[in-house]
Amino acid sequence: MITAIALLLILVFSFLSALHVYWGFGGRRGSAAVLPTKDDTRKVMMPGAVPTFTVALGLLCLGGVVFLNTFEIETGPAALIGLIRKYGLWAIATVFLLRAVGDFNYIGFFKKVKTTRFARNDTRYYSPLCLLIGLLAIVLEINK
Repeated sequence: MITAIALLLILVFSFLSALHVYWGFGGRRGSAAVLPTKDDTRKVMMPGAVPTFTVALGLLCLGGVVFLNTFEIETGPAALIGLIRKYGLWAIATVFLLRAVGDFNYIGFFKKVKTTRFARNDTRYYSPLCLLIGLLAIVLEINK
């Protein structure tokens, strides 16, 4: 069961990373409602290619953290691997649970702006996914 959870998280992080790479290269499909907006036309932020690729790399690294915490592999500096195994899943859980809670304005379950297209998607998909990722990371940490 733990292996299935780990593989699911690795798959989710890999898919999200690939999606960000696509957007970083200028792809538009699926990008209309993934950024917070003040209303349905004014975006709160509009990241360029470099931040988008940075998020893609970060998501891919999170998949690597899950992999290193689930499967026995000895590569790289022992100190770094030790830190990843000790704190990596807790870091993932913390970041994604905080994202699910949100900033109390535009993102998360407790946002104020609730009528935009992004806000509806955030309530239906993005925040629940972040909550699920956070909880699954805790499950992996507790069972390793």
